[in-house]
Amino acid sequence: MGIKTALPAAELGLYSLVLSGALAYAGRGLLEASQDGAHRKAFRESVRPGWEYIGRKMDVADFEWVMWFTSFRNVIIFALSGHVLFAKLCTMVAPKVLFHGGSSFTVLRCTSFALESCAHPDRHYSLADLLKYNFYLPFFFFGPIMTFDRFHAQVSQVEPVRREGELWHIRAQAGLSVVAIMAVDIFFHFFYILTIPSDLKFANRLPDSALAGLAYSNLVYDWVKAAVLFGVVNTVACLDHLDPPQPPKCITALYVFAETHFDRGINDWLCKYVYNHIGGEHSAVIPELAATVATFAITTLWLGPCDIVYLWSFLNCFGLNFELWMQKLAEWGPLARIEASLSVQMSRRVRALFGAMNFWAIIMYNLVSLNSLKFTELVARRLLLTGFPQTTLSILFVTYCGVQLVKERERTLALEEEQKQDKEKPE
Repeated sequence: MGIKTALPAAELGLYSLVLSGALAYAGRGLLEASQDGAHRKAFRESVRPGWEYIGRKMDVADFEWVMWFTSFRNVIIFALSGHVLFAKLCTMVAPKVLFHGGSSFTVLRCTSFALESCAHPDRHYSLADLLKYNFYLPFFFFGPIMTFDRFHAQVSQVEPVRREGELWHIRAQAGLSVVAIMAVDIFFHFFYILTIPSDLKFANRLPDSALAGLAYSNLVYDWVKAAVLFGVVNTVACLDHLDPPQPPKCITALYVFAETHFDRGINDWLCKYVYNHIGGEHSAVIPELAATVATFAITTLWLGPCDIVYLWSFLNCFGLNFELWMQKLAEWGPLARIEASLSVQMSRRVRALFGAMNFWAIIMYNLVSLNSLKFTELVARRLLLTGFPQTTLSILFVTYCGVQLVKERERTLALEEEQKQDKEKPE
């Protein structure tokens, strides 16, 4: 089944209608729950007075967001204009958090420098190259990580030239970051998605649809936080003619474990030096198993070994390998013949169904680390056991609709890329 397989417009319209309605219904349940819980004793520490002109309390459960984006939103706007103010911002914000991030990233940078030096002894990298790479201010505290070879090649340009429209894109990215900061702040005045999971008794009273929306929104928020953080940093780096790693792929568009990451820079580092080095083409079961185990072992050490990190690493390592096992099973003679007998549209529908199940596996596996094991157990029990079959099948169908819309977006982008390549071909 090719990525360019199209579905009828009416069918896609139905999927859009179902998904929009389901999100609105779940959002309404979360809004009502947030209003009901605003004055609960358990919410007192993390739901506090917000903006005066909104007139509502605000969810401030995430200290990192409050520290970075709420208290210093105006400084961030000015920081986008140059390094001096960016440095000022870095000195203002929570030194413990900053220097922990800087030191942990330094380990990855020094490793990248050492590996590249060993791989290319003829290039004679100097200590000055390492210092420039490690202490480049926009990347030092918060990332993203660039492998040394990419960074060195970009900063070594004699006369860097901006592409047409690049400055407009940089301004647009800066503006989008500011809009996203404000939008999330406003969102937290109405939806207490970070505080509700901490009160399991209250969370258990939510309707199944609202509980599913709560789990999903926690991952979306973490993606938005990463996207905004890297968007701000990348905007400053782009002014220096660098091409930094892009923000992570939206969690809504993820239905395969192979594309699941919240930091493209670290993902690129792991793929270059561990995952691709051991796994090769990622088509053989044993090398893939060895590659994923090694990758998540290093990730565990970098994150800091503890029970939750062990569990998160195991689940995601299993998910990545399970995808390959299912792919191999689908290529097995009898199953391959069954799929070959289907129309390309029906094949896309079947694969989207499995993608929907995979989507919720990604949600649940990462909810463990982003929230808590007890909340993850609550969501799993409600959606898979006590809610079966009505809730389980309803949520699966809604997710299936979402996956089909993501596939349609991927199809459109593939066609646009093909047309672009055709135009660039010589006559």
